[in-house]
Amino acid sequence: MSLTLERIVSTLGAELSGPSDRVIEGLAPLQTAGPAQLSFLSHPKYSAQLAQTQAACVILKPEFLSALPEGVAAIVTPDPYLYFARLTRLWRQTHRAAEPVGIHPSAVVHPDARVAPDASIGPLCVVEAGAVVGAGTVLHSRVTLGYDCQIGERCIVHPGVVIGADGFGFAPVQGIWEKIEQLGAVRIGNDVEIGANTCIDRGALEDTVIEDGVKLDNLIQIGHNVHIGAHTAMAGCVGVAGSARIGAHCTVGGGAVVLGHLTLADHVHISAATVVTRSILKPGQYTGVFPMDDNAKWEKNAASLKQLHQLRDRIKRIEQQHPKQEP
Repeated sequence: MSLTLERIVSTLGAELSGPSDRVIEGLAPLQTAGPAQLSFLSHPKYSAQLAQTQAACVILKPEFLSALPEGVAAIVTPDPYLYFARLTRLWRQTHRAAEPVGIHPSAVVHPDARVAPDASIGPLCVVEAGAVVGAGTVLHSRVTLGYDCQIGERCIVHPGVVIGADGFGFAPVQGIWEKIEQLGAVRIGNDVEIGANTCIDRGALEDTVIEDGVKLDNLIQIGHNVHIGAHTAMAGCVGVAGSARIGAHCTVGGGAVVLGHLTLADHVHISAATVVTRSILKPGQYTGVFPMDDNAKWEKNAASLKQLHQLRDRIKRIEQQHPKQEP
């Protein structure tokens, strides 16, 4: 199935430069797009690829229109990336059947669970007693929703996600560990998307909370009693330890770790692979990554880091012996 440029622009808006009856048979990156495909330019660093593109049409900002090769159509918009995002949804709607409403025959849904009539529960899902699935929510295959846990409306939960397993709680006694029962649940708001094989633990006493609009990538671990504010996004393999509170509109890069009981303010952005070891109460970008280097140089730098406390003490002693003179 294909779309004409006229259909795309009439549905999504923006200004079209070029023939409206041109047929688009696919979406592709700027560098590899063919004469029947549509692409986009959202960052100036890729502008050199624009002059060489073979695409049928490119979504771009007005200032790049003059750089288009002859014969290539353009959809002109202030935010090409946002427009492309909306186009992908339109493309999926017209090229792929919607998720079937209802409960797949292989799913196991407890009689005491509540599932909205227009929700979709996929193959091999498990929805336990007291759980709630909101309107328009899709649970893909093998999702587990634990007892008393709640998912709001229009959420998307990808394969293998586990919501509401026990949090990691044990009390040490005479060299062994004694289990602390996890008596809370998980509450997930509306319009949340959770990537494949991500795990969200239930709270120990209070609930673990994921607010509206949060986006979680694959293979993320959210510990018990964590609270994540609205519209925060986390990339793959992030780990958030128990009782951390993360504000709204934050981002956490792939592989980063947030230690337990810390607080991140709204609009805090954590770079990939950073380990957050203290609370961050001021918005901004934070990075804590030891840069990659040639291994021999890295080992020397790592050895130097071990000496920093000794160098600091030496500087303090020198300053005490030679106090700074006032002018």
